[in-house]
Amino acid sequence: MSDPVTPIKNVDSVDKTTRKRRGKPKGRVVDSTAREEISALIADMPLQRDLLIEYLHRIQDKFKHIHSRHIVALADIMKLAPVEVYEVATFYHHFDVIKDDESPPPELTVRVCDSISCELANCEALISMLQEKHGEDVRIQRVPCVGRCAAAPVAVVDQNPVEFATVESVQKCIDNDQRKCPLPENTVYYQDYVADGGYQIFRQIASGERSAESVIETLEHAGLRGLGGAGFPAGRKWRIVSGYEGPRLLAVNIDEGEPGTFKDRYYLERDPHRTLEGCLVAMQVVGIDECYLYVRDEYPHIIEIFQRCLDELRSALGDDCPVFHLRRGAGAYICGEESAMIESIEGKRGLPRQRPPYIAEVGLFGLPTLEHNCETLHWVRDILEQGAEWFAGHGRRERTGLRSFSVSGRVKKPGVHLAPAGISVRELIDEYCGGMLDGHQFYGYFPGGASGGILPESLGDLPLDFGTLEEYGCFIGSAAVIILSDQDSAKSTALNAMKFFAHESCGQCTPCRVGAEKAAGLMQIGKKWDRELLDDLTDVMRDASICGLGQAAPNPMQCVFKYFPNELED
Repeated sequence: MSDPVTPIKNVDSVDKTTRKRRGKPKGRVVDSTAREEISALIADMPLQRDLLIEYLHRIQDKFKHIHSRHIVALADIMKLAPVEVYEVATFYHHFDVIKDDESPPPELTVRVCDSISCELANCEALISMLQEKHGEDVRIQRVPCVGRCAAAPVAVVDQNPVEFATVESVQKCIDNDQRKCPLPENTVYYQDYVADGGYQIFRQIASGERSAESVIETLEHAGLRGLGGAGFPAGRKWRIVSGYEGPRLLAVNIDEGEPGTFKDRYYLERDPHRTLEGCLVAMQVVGIDECYLYVRDEYPHIIEIFQRCLDELRSALGDDCPVFHLRRGAGAYICGEESAMIESIEGKRGLPRQRPPYIAEVGLFGLPTLEHNCETLHWVRDILEQGAEWFAGHGRRERTGLRSFSVSGRVKKPGVHLAPAGISVRELIDEYCGGMLDGHQFYGYFPGGASGGILPESLGDLPLDFGTLEEYGCFIGSAAVIILSDQDSAKSTALNAMKFFAHESCGQCTPCRVGAEKAAGLMQIGKKWDRELLDDLTDVMRDASICGLGQAAPNPMQCVFKYFPNELED
């Protein structure tokens, strides 16, 4: 026998208290005070969906955290669901999202880099001593590469980087309330840049003295390539993007988060207008009206330099100056990937896009987009002034062009070294870096940052350039060279790299998200790694990851198996 059916109550008989409760709005109630605070913080900014990350920066900078009530208030102002704001805020490492029942972090945070170069410089001891000294009054936070590898170990007191950091030097910054990154003293600004011939190339193109076709041909003959890591020919990219129907956009990638890389910061601290002239030339030739400069949050001084330079440029060009947008990253290595960067510029989580379509056709805001690394644009003026043969005339071992090597590790003169493409790492050490540190013997090297793999000293004569290292399981990428000595362990540095990738995976695809974490865990178990299992993880990550992060993450680990097997012996 079936259960008796409960009759539906007459609507009029429903308890009025119940009816009233059902009429309450769902979700979080907007806190009026929080709404007023957010409104005041962003009052000078237009209300746009793509500015969400910029609004979150305002909140983080003001309160040193982002409370859930501020997320709800911001969502209400932007007419978004709170979850849309929450998922963006929690994606980026530099936003401290606090729930109602949680205490905010200490007012001051000291970030200490624990990536490869800083690990070689004993950052672990620095972290331990700082944690012991400060307890709960200052938050000591280990972070991935902050782009100052030549001065390892590095700590950042709020926004002030402390190079060659010690407990004493960090404490001095805290005691003296030195929390802002100082501006460099040798930056070339507009007046001096123009006095040295700056912007003449741009004016020649704008006036028609130089044709767009001649510019593209010069870049093609020079062999200028994308210097952020992919190495795609710059002239060909300009030609491709110009072939799509406008409007078109330019996106400049200054989010150099690859451990070991700091060349973009080096050039922008010294000669920012050279990069901006490269932007103007590209915009004039390709037919672009707006440019987006995406700068990593670890470079607050670069953002300040750009703000001054853009003001100078607008003042000089007036109505002829195209539109520049300056956007600030928020601590996410994945945003160095071009499509993830575009998602971030749009105010979203930095999740790489599936391709095709490629961003040259469907990029920023769905428009054809020319994406370039900062250094690629830096060379445009020099090549057009001095000719394609000048640039292509540099090189060794049948390679052509110049490469800016970010060198760190066990050498006497770490830093950015401009050298011919095709130079070997042994030559780079001896001719540009002053040799190895006293008491250290050359043992191995990362030719292209954490993702570029590890090669032994016996392969120290290979030409460093695009396409020369792939057969050895490595690549040059952004030319971030980290030198290891006989006092270092390739196994340890490979583990450091894998931990980095596990931390920085965007989480979008399972092979990368789970694979990097599992690999890092397995690499910490015992002295001898489980090769069969790690090889299986490698195959899955390389074959099924959406972007280069997951595909390249196993490179250092596999290089240890191939070139440093002695470190895995029982």
